[in-house]
Amino acid sequence: MLVKVLLSIKPEFVEKIASGHKCFEYRRVLYKRTDIKRIVVYASSPVCRIVGEIEVGNLLTDTPEALWERTKDKAGISEDFFLEYFAERPHAHAIEIKAFHPYRTPKRLADKYPNTTPPQSFCYL
Repeated sequence: MLVKVLLSIKPEFVEKIASGHKCFEYRRVLYKRTDIKRIVVYASSPVCRIVGEIEVGNLLTDTPEALWERTKDKAGISEDFFLEYFAERPHAHAIEIKAFHPYRTPKRLADKYPNTTPPQSFCYL
């Protein structure tokens, strides 16, 4: 069975992913499973809908400074925002976005995945 991950992402970043300006999703904590090929994207408040799926590329882990150097050209965020997000962290993680597949119509989480709440970080589906 294909296991997916549900990620909560701020709507402003979902827009950058959809436009192709943001090709990495950065996380302080990364899911442990290495067989995840699809991520269901939940656009957080005020959208509060699942809006599409990410096709997962490589998973990168490095120091924040080294990860920024590796990904900055397609980060979709400023260096200041990135470094503030990972401040005091020894490691930073990036999920490479191979492709984004938007849903034709955004869906309520409860309609597609009953008994699932929007995750603070991520959850397996």
